[in-house]
Amino acid sequence: YTTHIHKACKCLVLMLLGQLEKINGEAMVRDAETARQVTAKILHLIQTQEKSGKEVMSKGSSGMEVILASLEVGRGRRVGVFVSKGGTGILFQILLSNSKELPPSEELMLQLHSLLAKVGSKDRKFGVKARLSGALNVTVNLVKQNLQNAKLLLPCLQVLRVYSTNSVNAISLGKNGVVELMFKIIAPYSKKNTSLLKVALDALGALLKSKTNARRAVDGGHVPVLLALYLDWHRNDTRHRHMLIRKGLLVSLRNITNIKLGRKAFLEADGMRILYNSSTECLPVRTLDPLVNTSSLIMRKCFPKNRLPLPTIKSAFQYQLPHVPAAGPVAQLYSQPPGVDDVVDESDDNDETEADTENDTENEEDEKDHHTSNDDIETDLNKLHPKKNPGRPFEELRVYERFFSELSEDFQVILFLKNGIPTAQALSPKRVPMSSSQEDVNPTKGQNPQLPPSTSTSTPPAPLTPLQLDTIHLSKDQNTKDEAHIPSTDGHGVRQEGCEVSATRQIQSPLLLGGIATRRVGGGGGSNWGSDCGSEGPEDEAGEGAVLEVPDTALLLPLHDPDVYVEMVKGTHSVPQYAEVAYPDYFGHITPTFREPHQERVYGVQRSKIFQDIERLIHPNDILDKVVYDLDIPSCPVIEDDGESLKFNSQFESGNLRKAIQVRKYEYDLVLNSDINSNHYHQWFYFEVSGMRVGTTYRFNIINCEKSNSQFNYGMQVLMYSVQEAISGRPRWVRTGTDICYYKNHFARSSIAAGGQKGKSYYTLTFSTSFRHKDDVCYFAYHYPYTYSTLKMHLSKLEALRTPQIYLRQDVLCETLGGNSCPLLTITAMPESNSNDHICQFRNRPLIFLSARVHPGETNASWVMKGTLEFLMGTSPLASSLREAYIFKIVPMLNPDGVVNGNHRCSLSGEDLNRQWQNPNPELHPTIYHTKSLLQYLAHIQRAPLVFCDYHGHSRKKNVFMYGCSVKETVWQSNISATSSDLQEDLGYRALPKILSQIAPAFSMASCSFVVERSKESTARVVVWREIGVQRSYTMESTLCGCDQGKYKGLQIGTRELEEMGAQFCVALLRLKRLTGLRNHQHLLDLESDIIGSHSCPTTYVMDEDEPSFLEAIDYSAESNDEDAEPENEHGSEAHENPDHLDHLSDSETNHRD
Repeated sequence: YTTHIHKACKCLVLMLLGQLEKINGEAMVRDAETARQVTAKILHLIQTQEKSGKEVMSKGSSGMEVILASLEVGRGRRVGVFVSKGGTGILFQILLSNSKELPPSEELMLQLHSLLAKVGSKDRKFGVKARLSGALNVTVNLVKQNLQNAKLLLPCLQVLRVYSTNSVNAISLGKNGVVELMFKIIAPYSKKNTSLLKVALDALGALLKSKTNARRAVDGGHVPVLLALYLDWHRNDTRHRHMLIRKGLLVSLRNITNIKLGRKAFLEADGMRILYNSSTECLPVRTLDPLVNTSSLIMRKCFPKNRLPLPTIKSAFQYQLPHVPAAGPVAQLYSQPPGVDDVVDESDDNDETEADTENDTENEEDEKDHHTSNDDIETDLNKLHPKKNPGRPFEELRVYERFFSELSEDFQVILFLKNGIPTAQALSPKRVPMSSSQEDVNPTKGQNPQLPPSTSTSTPPAPLTPLQLDTIHLSKDQNTKDEAHIPSTDGHGVRQEGCEVSATRQIQSPLLLGGIATRRVGGGGGSNWGSDCGSEGPEDEAGEGAVLEVPDTALLLPLHDPDVYVEMVKGTHSVPQYAEVAYPDYFGHITPTFREPHQERVYGVQRSKIFQDIERLIHPNDILDKVVYDLDIPSCPVIEDDGESLKFNSQFESGNLRKAIQVRKYEYDLVLNSDINSNHYHQWFYFEVSGMRVGTTYRFNIINCEKSNSQFNYGMQVLMYSVQEAISGRPRWVRTGTDICYYKNHFARSSIAAGGQKGKSYYTLTFSTSFRHKDDVCYFAYHYPYTYSTLKMHLSKLEALRTPQIYLRQDVLCETLGGNSCPLLTITAMPESNSNDHICQFRNRPLIFLSARVHPGETNASWVMKGTLEFLMGTSPLASSLREAYIFKIVPMLNPDGVVNGNHRCSLSGEDLNRQWQNPNPELHPTIYHTKSLLQYLAHIQRAPLVFCDYHGHSRKKNVFMYGCSVKETVWQSNISATSSDLQEDLGYRALPKILSQIAPAFSMASCSFVVERSKESTARVVVWREIGVQRSYTMESTLCGCDQGKYKGLQIGTRELEEMGAQFCVALLRLKRLTGLRNHQHLLDLESDIIGSHSCPTTYVMDEDEPSFLEAIDYSAESNDEDAEPENEHGSEAHENPDHLDHLSDSETNHRD
């Protein structure tokens, strides 16, 4: 029945169209009235809403009304029929014909425009048709002649609004004076003609998207007019009934301020103050949020771009490379002429693209980005098929045989001494290969700048005496300096939750390394600890301070020993020559016993922070702008003051904080140091704060972040370590911070730092926190710190875990640029005896090759590696079976120099080492060069590893997951044609991640990807797969935030979970051994069938963040492609963030995603 009615309606539309065409072809003089009637019928037909049958019948309606009333098909379909049959063109022709009549029929014009307004939004070519037919001018003239005729003006403006959405039309209409015309129609507050005003503002907003029209509005002096009108409506619309008109005025302002001239005019008209004050008044009314958000967006856009408060964006630390690469960012850095200001571009605001893409009308651009996001997938089938290509002659690689003595060891002479330890494989770093072997390791003659291992022959510049422990005076008042304001150790265990340490050791504070300049760089961490820059005389003499009893964490942490740590620090070489030990690294970290859930985001928190930033411009006299810490003053980075400011310090291993500026009494802007020999990569931070007031809330803003999104917007908190808590028996990092958010700020990022792109901005990470203890020293970090000295301490302590059944060998793989040694571990089980069978089994065990920490800021990778190493050295039957099953080759820290010097991503060469695997330079990238050489050697002797896995951290996704390499899955994602022979592939690459998803609660199979991208072709994972021929070559990514599935859902990740992940990886390898050991591989395929055969765990190339939406729109950025220039990390990404998830601060609370 409905179908018949729909057909009848369609026929009726067509019949009326036919009549219109006929009328249009005849003389309009006779048939103007007929045309009006037919047009009215079509308009009625399109406008008719459904009525109930009873209502229609009771009124004795005509047959047509009954049909229309019973029609269930929506109005849109009727319009569609009308448009598809050329109705729009006919209407335009009638419009033109009628316009030539003198006088034209007002009633016909009214109905024609009403009809065009309905049809326009459904006809994609409406604007083009209007322009080509000449209808634009007809409508414009009609508006000009009928400014006082509200009845006719309304439909004309509705049609103008549709015309203006076409950019060419908008420019044409602007030339025709329509912008000025709109300003004649919009008026101050009135209760009359509000519908007319609303439509006029919509049309004006559409017109002003054109830069030409925006300039026209500025030149016409309309910016102050718009602001005055907005203020008038804001003041008078007290019941908020005309929010759409107020919004329309803001949209016009927003579009005008997309151009530089508009922003200038806005500032000159005191727009910042007007919008700030009006928005502040709107804040209590939640329904006015769209007005607040649009105002906020305009203010942020017009906020004058500030210079980052630095002399240069290059690192504060200088390290001269032995030779500079021929091309690339490092070469550009070195070729930069002296005296060039690299902090800002010559023109502060010379590029308008950023402003153009920062409004919420750019969805089309997002869609374009979305469609091209798969462009990075490798489509060259030749590159997709692994080619075992050792790349170097075996004669060159033969020197690496020394690192594989287990493959040839006969155990006849040295096996089974009393302690069961093979002395030939000396374990102490002090006895690892001497300098002669080091020379052999690198066969490139004349290009080897590496020093012999420091553990063997090299010594620090000054003789290192035992710890020269400085004084501790806990008050500046000399009379009270011996009173312990630090909680007494007598009352251990009286504090709240957590496992407290009762055993104590005595130390003095602060911790300084003797022999190296013993300045307490950072004022003893602040107010009252140790000697500051500018010593205070006798009070600072060593030996007069209080002795602290501190927890002996060595008793609780099997791999931690403060004394050993200090010894290890002495052998660590840093570019700034650090002379100080950070307390958290000295005391160690014991995982809290309590859960740490994701921080719930408070509604409106980002907006309130942004408004506080805007206040700086509106009330500049309230801003202190006082520098309290500055690494660019190397002689004394801590600026002395009257005790009204916090004190900062970052001059210790892995520390990163370049500058601290007090902007308000309890608010500080913090600037991070870029990686050495680089001018960017600001993300990792680790610094010390002291001199705080108890119970006061402080706000910290890290103002030079670069990434366009962060898990800090999704529940992640920063980490804090309190020395007072540690002394009281709770040495631990805890998640802290409230009002956390991450957003684009007003500090300009120069094109030099942004890969040539102009108009970019930095991002702010802001968090607030308060302190519980007087005279405390606290540390803040991006993630749980794990220093190079910590690794050396852990490795030295691993020996204590060794039993006679464990084969453990530590070698020095090579020296780094900075003179630090890169350890290489070999772990397996000793042969049961020295019989040929047992030694043969020992030598023929498959190899597993693991590496970690190529990116220094991904400290979680080291905690996962720690879990792996402890499990491998453990006494459990599983660990024993694992050692008997495999030989493990492990490089636990691929980038020691980056870790030591507080870099986020690079080594001292200023390059991302995980992009150097295709062609590593032995001088600039020694750790990668020699690690790859080990693998090439194994490939040559037909002993390529069964599994290669590089541990990483991921800053923008939750859970733990893997990236692998698959020809088939890459082809599936790229739509390239491939034969079935091209797609022949063993599914074994999926087995390990699948096993992990079954046994490791933090692991998510759904986040894994096995697609090979062009941008990743020089990463460890892809090179080892392609060149060494390792099918199971992976990157394992661990979240920096937490989990959104499984047992840990809703919790932030801690070191316990990370170490557990490392152990579970080992267990998964044992299961893999059992699977691959089965002769019938069908079992393995069955394991995978649920993935391959179903869509339950799809492998997606574009890895969305899949975060829940907030009620508040979040502006990460308009810059969705930052990661192309600066990849996140190997994952960086493998997860090309879907641009749809890079939210713009939208006007509508209901129209956004996070």
